[in-house]
Amino acid sequence: MIRLTKTFGALYLASLLMQLGSTLLMTYLALRLNAMGASETAGGALMAANALGMVLGGWVGRSLIAQVGHIRTYAACAGLIAAAVLAHEFSTSLPFWLVLRGLVGLAMMCQLMVLESWLNDQARTEQRGSVLALYMVASYVGMMLGQLALSLDEGLGIRALLGVAMVFALCSVPVALTRSAHPTAVPAASIDLRLFVRRIPQSLVTILVSGMINGSFYGLAAIYASKQGLETAQVGQLMALTIGAGLLAQLPLGWLSDRLPRASLIRAVAVLLVLISLPLGFNQAPAFVTLLWFGSAIGFLQFCLYPLGVALANDNMEPQLRVSLSGMLLITFGVGACIGPLIAGLLMEFFGTSSFYFFYAGSAALLALCVGQAKITGKHLQKDAPLDHPVTPNGIASSNLVSVVDPLGECIDGR
Repeated sequence: MIRLTKTFGALYLASLLMQLGSTLLMTYLALRLNAMGASETAGGALMAANALGMVLGGWVGRSLIAQVGHIRTYAACAGLIAAAVLAHEFSTSLPFWLVLRGLVGLAMMCQLMVLESWLNDQARTEQRGSVLALYMVASYVGMMLGQLALSLDEGLGIRALLGVAMVFALCSVPVALTRSAHPTAVPAASIDLRLFVRRIPQSLVTILVSGMINGSFYGLAAIYASKQGLETAQVGQLMALTIGAGLLAQLPLGWLSDRLPRASLIRAVAVLLVLISLPLGFNQAPAFVTLLWFGSAIGFLQFCLYPLGVALANDNMEPQLRVSLSGMLLITFGVGACIGPLIAGLLMEFFGTSSFYFFYAGSAALLALCVGQAKITGKHLQKDAPLDHPVTPNGIASSNLVSVVDPLGECIDGR
């Protein structure tokens, strides 16, 4: 692990800084909107714009990398993000902020494609699991630090935005100075929508619902917590704990996924998510400690859905189709991350803040009903199914990784 850290340390540091800046920006803007009296729908719209930008970035990034290379693409996007972050201070107009969030999402997806394709290109087959595990640890640590950084600016002033801009400016430094060999460009792959809908409908539903839930979390959980009377630092602590629980979930998830049917696990996680979300929906004013306990339990479950959905999809897809499968999963997750926050925001606005967790419960219940235990695609089952890692800092799927890894570097196989 130490040797890998030395080899890829610059990329890991860049990833950590990106996650820190991205999560701090998302939560800060959500709390800022709430302080200005904006509706929950506005918060959901911001997350939807970010998700849409990241989906578009999946196509833009491939073109940029092919034309100007990895380092130039990364540096250009870092500059664009820093400028867009600071531009939030010029106006508080929601349409203006929506455009900025879309630009940040697009540019950050391009940066993620640079880092992840770089790691995959340079990592040897026998070490790829460990390489990507360290990458995801750096990502989760950055996400948690970004939430905790809220406590440094209790008044939600400009210092938070300045910090985000500084972080994104600094993240290009290790990438520009790295001694790691320059990777080759990733070729684009066509997507056969009808094939995937016919062969892996359960996986697509799982990915869609995961996008809805995770998108709502990043866009609206901070607003929900603020409406419960939590201070800015407490909101950051709740968000960080939820993300940390998602990180811890990857180890038991890897162990269970090798021993139990994927569809059964997905349905079990969905049912548990319904049962744990409902108490917060019915409790109009939960205590901070209650929110911490339930929030960590929900985070432990919600971040399991996408890896399981990806595993189930790769179980039933031939190797030559897995590159285009990655693109399909990216699109599906992005669609969910776009519509989920909008629906949840509308529910919170018209039926109360606690409807946030009724949305969680309803989405999970829908998933439990749609994912049956029968292997409806068993005739396509593959014996060796490397997987894409699903989670990028904004909760959006990434289309470049080739294996789902837990924090200790153990690959979750496709059997």
